[in-house]
Amino acid sequence: MIDRRHTAYVLAMVALVAPLSAHADEMIHVKLTDNTIQLDSDTAKAGRVTFEVNNAANGNTEHEFVVLKTDADDAHLPVHKGLVAENRFKKMGEVEDLAQGSTKRLSLKLAPGRYVLICNRPGHYEMGMHTSFVVAR
Repeated sequence: MIDRRHTAYVLAMVALVAPLSAHADEMIHVKLTDNTIQLDSDTAKAGRVTFEVNNAANGNTEHEFVVLKTDADDAHLPVHKGLVAENRFKKMGEVEDLAQGSTKRLSLKLAPGRYVLICNRPGHYEMGMHTSFVVAR
């Protein structure tokens, strides 16, 4: 005999999980050097994207990693007193206070579109710590 409540529950779970399985989780390895952001891939599929961010600076430099959704060129963001004006963009997330030699993860659900990845410590963006990132369907 079929239990209707059980069947309804199973169908509801399938309906919730099915759309999520269409998008794969992706891991992007990020290396922050003294003056660059290096990615093992500058694209990902829409859905859950995890950035594994490593501060590989030579000195005792602290970095951060900020993900901004924008169509703007990564090299031409507005800067005031050495910092990018993050409030002019949709900030998706960030890793703050990343000490030299440490690694942290940032997992975000990203929609298709263009993003800019920056270090927004004073002067770091202007030194070249920025890159573009594209999320495809």
